[in-house]
Amino acid sequence: QVQLVESGGGSVQPGGSLRLSCVTSGYITYAMGWFRQAPGKEREGVAVIDGGGKPKYATFVKGRFTISKDNAKNTLYLDMDSLSPEDTAMYYCASFWRGSPSMLDPRSFKYWGQGTQVTVSA
Repeated sequence: QVQLVESGGGSVQPGGSLRLSCVTSGYITYAMGWFRQAPGKEREGVAVIDGGGKPKYATFVKGRFTISKDNAKNTLYLDMDSLSPEDTAMYYCASFWRGSPSMLDPRSFKYWGQGTQVTVSA
């Protein structure tokens, strides 16, 4: 069983930045991703990175977020800049893409962390 532990969430003002981290007990070479879920909304993909390190982003990211990983530390990151209140959500790390459907579809990942809360407000 793969364990994923997220950290780095918090409260920030609009326009601010945060860095989320996710330590995995599984293979860092698995495809991994960040997803989020706001109250009353479905979980949605934010950014994913395949086994080769190629990233893919949701259209709403608009160049504000960067996904990366440190293989030596078994850690996945999400650097978020220019945050807005619309980015407020619980952010989840996921690992092991099943192969379908799209990598940005939450149904396609097998392992999940417990989440870290991001709140953007003035």
